[in-house]
Amino acid sequence: MEKQLNHIYQYVDEKKDEMVALWKDMVNLESGTREKEKVDRLAERLKVEFEKAGLNCRLVDVGPQNGKTLVGVLGAERSGKPVIFSGHMDTVFSTGTFGDNPFRIEDGKAFGPGVLDMKGGIIIALYVIKALNSIKYNESPIKIVFSGDEEIGHANSTGAEVMLQEGKDGICAFNMETGLIDNALCIGRKGRMEPHVTVYGAEAHAGNDFQSGRNAIEEMAYKILDIQKVTDLESGTTVSVSKIQGGTVSNAIPAQCKIAIDVRFENMAEMERAKKRLKEICEITHVDGTSTEWEIATSMAAYETTADVIKFYNFCNEMAKKYGFGPMGSRRLGGSSDAAFITMAQTPVLCSCGVQGEWNHTAKEYALVDSLFERTKLLSTIVLSLDQFK
Repeated sequence: MEKQLNHIYQYVDEKKDEMVALWKDMVNLESGTREKEKVDRLAERLKVEFEKAGLNCRLVDVGPQNGKTLVGVLGAERSGKPVIFSGHMDTVFSTGTFGDNPFRIEDGKAFGPGVLDMKGGIIIALYVIKALNSIKYNESPIKIVFSGDEEIGHANSTGAEVMLQEGKDGICAFNMETGLIDNALCIGRKGRMEPHVTVYGAEAHAGNDFQSGRNAIEEMAYKILDIQKVTDLESGTTVSVSKIQGGTVSNAIPAQCKIAIDVRFENMAEMERAKKRLKEICEITHVDGTSTEWEIATSMAAYETTADVIKFYNFCNEMAKKYGFGPMGSRRLGGSSDAAFITMAQTPVLCSCGVQGEWNHTAKEYALVDSLFERTKLLSTIVLSLDQFK
């Protein structure tokens, strides 16, 4: 195995310029999550790149307004369960946010929309496969599943169902999300819901016809106080009424009030508890003559820290230490990811396996260039060692 690893490490070192050039192309090929045509264009390009590496790929339609999901398999005829690389191709940034050709490198850091979240991770997955091909690896099938609508939580799409289906029956999975700057791997993430609540009242002149009015903001105020109390810090559940709209002018009783809520939870049981309580709150009326509607606008499942996740993390940490990459820390994070669906599919998965950096979703987003190569070597080493993962 030492000879194979040395070959892989040399291969990665020889391909550094090629990896960065492709990374640059992928970042400059912008793919804002609400720009389906742009996401699909990137998906087509990545399909070609992975097919060059020997994968049999297909693009899956998940919704009329949502970017497609890229699925590919190498070595379907091989015995055993597949190794899965998962993640997403879309970014939070609209095309042109940072001008033309936004990718750049300064002082060992790469900048650009999605450079960290998570196009660097896709490049790592591709070159792990290429590095393994270079030693004629043929132990396990290798699968990729890259979503085109993760950043909007698969809203109005079948993206989550595709991820869940394709994530089944794997020996393990690496979710190639933003790598953490402290070299830790993510072993759990909170899920998220965004409920929207609308109260309807009756508009009236606040001076001349006060009693005819039914104040939607007043009704919502009662509800907001109860909604905030759904928070349970001991269980890791937080609820925040984060946006409110209501009324037209100060001298009219408001006929409508809307709020948007952020709900974070560590497990699916807490998601259901919060959902049930929100429904109960919305069904109670405090101001006669008002009515309430609510919906879950978007949601992402929790990536739960299961026993299998911990077992796989421990194995990866041991391999990292053994071969000079570690030790790797472990962290639970508040932001959600598609690792949730891989876990629900009963495949042990680690998240934040991608290129390392900081400030994703902001103009300051950057990735450490050297981590592109180090993570490729690390994950190649782990895959090559999987015969020891029991």
